[in-house]
Amino acid sequence: MLFLTLARKTYIRNLQFRASHLIQNLASAIFGFIYISIWTGIGESRSLGEYGLAGMISYVAFNQCCLWVSGFPTNGLGMEASVRSGQIAMDLMRPVHLFYHLMSKEWGQIAYQFVYKFIPIYALYLWVLPLQRPASVSAAAATLLALAISGYIAICLHYLIGAAALWTTESTWLVYVNYAFSMLLSGFLIPIEWLPGPLAWISAYSFYPYLHYVPTRIYLGMSTVDLVAGGLLWCAALTLLCLLATRLMRHRVEVQGG
Repeated sequence: MLFLTLARKTYIRNLQFRASHLIQNLASAIFGFIYISIWTGIGESRSLGEYGLAGMISYVAFNQCCLWVSGFPTNGLGMEASVRSGQIAMDLMRPVHLFYHLMSKEWGQIAYQFVYKFIPIYALYLWVLPLQRPASVSAAAATLLALAISGYIAICLHYLIGAAALWTTESTWLVYVNYAFSMLLSGFLIPIEWLPGPLAWISAYSFYPYLHYVPTRIYLGMSTVDLVAGGLLWCAALTLLCLLATRLMRHRVEVQGG
């Protein structure tokens, strides 16, 4: 199956960097400990709502792990470099659809990061922190489903960012813009219900909460699997946008004489 072949090749390619990625894991874990220390200081004088101090520690720790599923996909799925080299013309001519091709490869990247980054950091937090765990097997399964949705949404967003390179040549700035909005509106740094009114409203009607907030709420048992329904709708909408972007890309390359 083409999907599994492409994903497997990307996964295997990353295996040669396992040793160097241990340093990234250490840095990521340290950042998580810093965020936890900040919330611990805040929790000494405040109740922290329905989360409580123990809940916020688990909230922050699990969000830090989630970064390696939805927070760090390949920038623009590598399309910016393809545009600059002209390889994008050949990519669009392949018998396999460009979105399917790049999406399949990126799932291999996410699978690698889940195994060699998410799991080790999560295990470390379980060892040194009073981290909450899923209350049941069904809750764990629902969390994994929410994580898969967050990964797919991230893939679609970066595909659209990569596609923009055909019009802007340089689309890296969109990666940073998306990352900034994600940190603010996804519930990574602060639960979205604690955001100021306008920001909370924007976040609630965007896809960003499905990157961090929703998987973490389900993990903590504060929300049910029903919450992923909105994420599935966003997956469908973003998939259509990616397919439309691919069609426009083909037209753009033809207009340029590619």
